[in-house]
Amino acid sequence: MKRIPLLASLALAVAVSVGCATLDAKQREWIFQPSDRSWGGAPSTEGMQDVWIEFTSDTTGKAERLHGLWLPHTKASAPVLLYLHGARWNVAGSSGRIRRMQELGFSVLAIDYRGFGRSSAGLPSETTAAEDARAAWNWLAEQHPDKPRYIFGHSLGGAIAIDLARQVPDEKGTIVEGTFTSIPDVVSTFKWGWLPVSPLITQRFESIRKVADIGSPLLVVHGSDDSLIRPALGRQLYEAAREPKQFVLVEGGSHHNTNSVGQRQYREAVASLFHLK
Repeated sequence: MKRIPLLASLALAVAVSVGCATLDAKQREWIFQPSDRSWGGAPSTEGMQDVWIEFTSDTTGKAERLHGLWLPHTKASAPVLLYLHGARWNVAGSSGRIRRMQELGFSVLAIDYRGFGRSSAGLPSETTAAEDARAAWNWLAEQHPDKPRYIFGHSLGGAIAIDLARQVPDEKGTIVEGTFTSIPDVVSTFKWGWLPVSPLITQRFESIRKVADIGSPLLVVHGSDDSLIRPALGRQLYEAAREPKQFVLVEGGSHHNTNSVGQRQYREAVASLFHLK
């Protein structure tokens, strides 16, 4: 008989003995890993402007505040891009990717969800992260009403990006990197993925059923050596999307360096799919 791994045992025990509310909180902690820390210590945000986005949350009923970084392009006519980061690290930890997206021709707004960095405190959830992304999108529309707007999401941020893109009517294109079909599908790729834990997962991020609702061009990028989110999940997500779309597999790209290793492929894909140069 297979020995049940500790994490799975704990999850099942919590579900039975403590209740669904505690299980939900534990999942949110595990999936988001909210932090005020940055990947790689103290990355440079030189040239990036602090942005504060204030809104009233339908979820909490309170006034909330998001911190973001704004990196304008040298061309005043450049399109704008909403950057949605993944789990664990705050927005400053994405400064390298933010700069590379600017190099591709975008002015970039990158935000921290509630619970990250200097944004409002609280344990993030699928619902609150979606709300935060929408607040940032509305801010961009108010600040840059005449600019074409795009959405970018890395890893968990890709799922948030897909959810936003399917809801808004005015995005010109969406880019996701190193993202997945759903949290249950990611869990199934782990060593203990054979366990029947899917019904217990509350933070599902089911991009596979949302992606076909996106009405703009979609670029799906994945590293061939991504050991955290397997490339097959990115390919399945791409296949479920509507045209126009493009899939880019970056040879040698990991979960963390695909954006830099694949910069040339990124540039070519952005030019061909979005007609941006």
